[in-house]
Amino acid sequence: MLSIIAAVSENNIIGTNNKLPWHLPADLKYFKNTTMGHMLIMGRKTFESFGKPLPGRHSIVITRQENWFYEGVEVAHSLDEAIIKVGKQDEIFIIGGAEIFKQALPFCNKMYLTIIHHNFEGDTSFPPVGFSEWKLVKDEKHQPDDKNPYPYSFRTYIRKKKSLKSAARAT
Repeated sequence: MLSIIAAVSENNIIGTNNKLPWHLPADLKYFKNTTMGHMLIMGRKTFESFGKPLPGRHSIVITRQENWFYEGVEVAHSLDEAIIKVGKQDEIFIIGGAEIFKQALPFCNKMYLTIIHHNFEGDTSFPPVGFSEWKLVKDEKHQPDDKNPYPYSFRTYIRKKKSLKSAARAT
């Protein structure tokens, strides 16, 4: 199953200058716990924002740069190539950035979204989602605390009807 995991502000911002515009340790822990042991697909800029492969997860980095290499990750030059490299897995996570989310959204059947209940300035937005196609199956609300300065919610959505596009890719 192809899933998206992302942190998104109320005004749909996901980044600024290739970084998260907020610091929310609870979301970082949620991301780690949710993705640990799974395959990750991400764009080069997202990978470079981490600076190294994420421990306990196998990463495929999508880049247009033909000679790009980083030890410890696989390279693909398109989303299709990345999905082929992954093969059959229980759950594969698309972790960004904006262009990769946009390309993958029609093929995903699950989304894990952390909604930060605050508006941020930024230069990168999450792509539009037709939420009428999705069923909210989890909505866990949290208030600010000593370490997490903004209210946030962990939301899980499942596509109401399996994406025909994802079914075609699975064959």
